[in-house]
Amino acid sequence: MSATALTSILIWLPIAGALLIWLLPLSRYATGSLALLFSLAEVGFWIEQAARFDFARSGLQMEERANWFGDLGVSYHVGVYGFSLWLVGLTVVAMAACTGYGFWVGRERPRAYYGLMLLLTGATVGVFVAQDLIVFYAFFEAMLIPLYVLIGVWGGARRMEATIKLVLYTMTGSLLMLAAIVVYGLNAGTFDLVDGPASASRWLFLGFMLAFVIKAPLFPFHGWLPDAYREAPPEVSAVLSGVIAKAGLYGMLRIAIAKFPDPTSFYRTTVLALAAAALVYGSLLAFRSTNFRDVVSYSSLAQSGLIALGLFAGTDLGFDGAVLQMVAHGLISTSLFLIAGTVERRTSEYGHADRFLSLRPPVPVGESLEPVPVTVSDFRLLGGMARGRPALATLLMTVGIISLAVPGSASFAGEFLILAGVFQRAWWWSAIGAGAIVLAAMYMLRLISAVLHEARGSTVAEEALDLRPGELALVVPLVAGLLLLSAWPAGISHHSFFGQSPAAAVRSQFK
Repeated sequence: MSATALTSILIWLPIAGALLIWLLPLSRYATGSLALLFSLAEVGFWIEQAARFDFARSGLQMEERANWFGDLGVSYHVGVYGFSLWLVGLTVVAMAACTGYGFWVGRERPRAYYGLMLLLTGATVGVFVAQDLIVFYAFFEAMLIPLYVLIGVWGGARRMEATIKLVLYTMTGSLLMLAAIVVYGLNAGTFDLVDGPASASRWLFLGFMLAFVIKAPLFPFHGWLPDAYREAPPEVSAVLSGVIAKAGLYGMLRIAIAKFPDPTSFYRTTVLALAAAALVYGSLLAFRSTNFRDVVSYSSLAQSGLIALGLFAGTDLGFDGAVLQMVAHGLISTSLFLIAGTVERRTSEYGHADRFLSLRPPVPVGESLEPVPVTVSDFRLLGGMARGRPALATLLMTVGIISLAVPGSASFAGEFLILAGVFQRAWWWSAIGAGAIVLAAMYMLRLISAVLHEARGSTVAEEALDLRPGELALVVPLVAGLLLLSAWPAGISHHSFFGQSPAAAVRSQFK
């Protein structure tokens, strides 16, 4: 197989899988199995791509280009750099785990559900490999369609409010970005990201940045986040936090910073202030939250701020740390949301564990549970889940400790690099970041204690089982990836940009 074809395969294979699932009238089990097969094939093709990537070579690799609108200079142009390679890997691994979670819990309307998950996979990969602004915009918008339906159909009681907020926020930013793309492309004579020149327009920079800070999100453009993360199914919340948020941060690096160096310098202090505010505000909200999902959601807001600090510090250490932290946090957040889902399935408002996950006898045919259990994740209703559930306790504590950024963990390496890079810009940004990281340790320890070690809450049935083999098969690979990154963070931090200076690679627009 040609190495250049791998990039397009990673985009179009899951989309083809989605179309196949929508067309074939398969059973629930066969539909889920086929979707999972496509997801695992994506992981296999990415491993092949990573094995063939030449980290000692500069510029775009494994690229394909074909004219689309020749008169406008628009082309189907895709390819990968070192930093985008890791984000594609994060996408396919996280999406495989989340698709597998949907298969494990048995989502209703399986053909629609799995097709949308595969469509979301292809669109997200497309964002990370697109090298033409029109193609980038098409994939950037295509991500929104499956997210809207996944939350609106399979979400919680307030799902419609959450989807409306998500669409309003993201569409506002996307329309401004489209206007910026059109003006940039017409002025430059091309929409190609590799061949296109740098621009000094501050208005165009702001048009792109607004879309990216909403998607990331950064304070105060995060208004869609609480409802979307809380009302979405756990695996969709995992995708939003672990993968989709990284699309906004990637856009800052690939487009805003690389293509608009002068506006980046002019607005650097403003963006650093917004990033610091997101870091502190998100950490405070996570510290005050009394709900498993809310803690993970607001910590994601804080982490987006931290990563943006590293990117807009404009230093070698900041860029290296930002890419490493994007991947590390993506795996952490995906793991935590999936674990939150397993915890929710073992609880109910009435103190009865899920019949499928407990030792209670199954419900007789024709008999229903009255009242219908409602899953919860409030700390006051949880607690004591470590007893008799060693697998759940071990995985939650492992991911939580890595999230704490203890020395020797992947998060420690990423956060230390970011803070060191920001310190080179100005010491006070580093001081703000360090203070917020202390809060992160406090709210994560509180979460672990509330779920595992406090007195058993009213919703936790003593007979609720530990994580089952299917659930372990979803979460353990993510945790294994975190442990591998913890052992060798330089695998990403030293293999994201060509040469010894990431800042120089950004200034050269990655050419």
